[in-house]
Amino acid sequence: MVETSVGAPVLLYDGVCGFCNKSVQLILDHDRRGTLRFAALQSDYGRAVIERHAELRGVDSVVFVEQAPGGERVHVRSDAALKVAAYLGGFWKIFLAAKVLPRGLRDYFYDLFARNRYKFFGKYDSCMLPPPEVRSRFLDA
Repeated sequence: MVETSVGAPVLLYDGVCGFCNKSVQLILDHDRRGTLRFAALQSDYGRAVIERHAELRGVDSVVFVEQAPGGERVHVRSDAALKVAAYLGGFWKIFLAAKVLPRGLRDYFYDLFARNRYKFFGKYDSCMLPPPEVRSRFLDA
């Protein structure tokens, strides 16, 4: 199993999704702390997280993994996206206003978009290889 830096959050993403790959690039461009790590859901690390958390079986979109008192904690769907916004800080915190909406409603719209992401943004045959300058932040590269 691949280990992460102690306390470093990890974003699991669909490695063959065009939108997901573009989102990872956007996060890398705006990550001032440089501590967030990445792994495709399809990677060994991603599969290991899914094995540890039965509630993730069948999840095919973003998962935010963080270390919390008492162990590893996972956030999915709109909660994961909001965790990324909070992590990035600055302008991105404006998206945290979505927390006033019930999770069920947020996730409904998240799922609607997620079901159509390949149609709108394409799908790769395999996970994309990250550029050399950020490769160390990918747990599956």
